[in-house]
Amino acid sequence: MSAHAVAPTSPWARFRAWARSRPFVGGLLVVLGGIELFCSGQLDLGNIRIQFGIEGLQATVIPIALVALGVLAVWSPAQRVFYGIVALALAVYSLIGVNLGGFVLGMLLSAVGGVLVVAWMPRASSEPTDPERDERAA
Repeated sequence: MSAHAVAPTSPWARFRAWARSRPFVGGLLVVLGGIELFCSGQLDLGNIRIQFGIEGLQATVIPIALVALGVLAVWSPAQRVFYGIVALALAVYSLIGVNLGGFVLGMLLSAVGGVLVVAWMPRASSEPTDPERDERAA
């Protein structure tokens, strides 16, 4: 942050500044996709329980892993590429492992979130890196 920048004062402004410094939207979408996958994997329709996979274990493990990956991507943005790739792979695998990817909605949320986590880049500092170039421009 440069010396002349003013720190945000309101809680909402502080939250926005914090969220911009990490892949917040992508992580949030991965978490929401994991929650949706978990809810779709725990459906009970009377006496019929809708679960695919090995004893329904995948319907629990994959959504929990996606929620954890989304939270980790937000809290530790330095490893965002790893978390995003694993989230994307789990989202695609959920198509066959968890009720057609949470009836496609959970898979799409998690896949888009994983792509956003991988694609997110931190803002470049406003400090000049090449003083000679700045002198030539002046």
